Amino acid sequence: MSDDDREIPKPKGSLDSLNFCVEGIIYAFKHEKHIRYHFIIAAGALILSLLLKLPTVEFALFAISVVILLFAEMVNTALEEVVNLVVGDTYSEFAKNAKDISAGAVLISSLGVIIMAYMIMSKYLYEPFAKLLIEASEHTGHLAFISLLLVLILVVVVKAFYGKGKPLHGGLPSGHAAVSFSLWTSVSLISLDPKVVLMTLAMAILVSHSRLIGNIHTTFEIFLGALLGAGFTFLAFYLYSIYYTFL
Repeated sequence: MSDDDREIPKPKGSLDSLNFCVEGIIYAFKHEKHIRYHFIIAAGALILSLLLKLPTVEFALFAISVVILLFAEMVNTALEEVVNLVVGDTYSEFAKNAKDISAGAVLISSLGVIIMAYMIMSKYLYEPFAKLLIEASEHTGHLAFISLLLVLILVVVVKAFYGKGKPLHGGLPSGHAAVSFSLWTSVSLISLDPKVVLMTLAMAILVSHSRLIGNIHTTFEIFLGALLGAGFTFLAFYLYSIYYTFL
């Protein structure tokens, strides 16, 4: 008897129902890489919110937005499983539409988390050194340029280490994602304007997404590129703000 033919036991009580719920979460985590990414990012963001000592209301709003994202991703996975069960390998325009709509719900939830995270956490991340950057604005343009060059060098080094891809074409990590998110971080820290931040973030996402659509990079390569570009640039600005206090 195959796994598909065996009888699935029904829950006999609340404990069994809870076990099945946990099994569903584990299955989604094991078989869907996007859910793994979202769980890891959500865990990191929630830990950061604790370290920043967010007020109860702000923490609750952020936690709810994260839960909505994870919920949307789980529903998307469940819908894909059902559609695959019903349609199988046969192409169906209705099945495609159902999957696209559920994926769109995940995208909307992701944008909600990004906006919520920025609106809540930006003041805790920016304010400690925002005044210093404004005072030292004469040099922030140079710092952005130097950060971008260093990000490019890091991309080349990492790609050379893994032996895959060219500096800005294929391989791990995505050079386009690293550059676009490095520029986004620099513009965000220099302007400190929410509208500018969101517009440049949208452009960075579009640049990165174009590499995914062109089958030049995988989602993981783009994610690492974005993390490298944004993380290193933020670190450079942060260290500069600390250095400036001792001048």
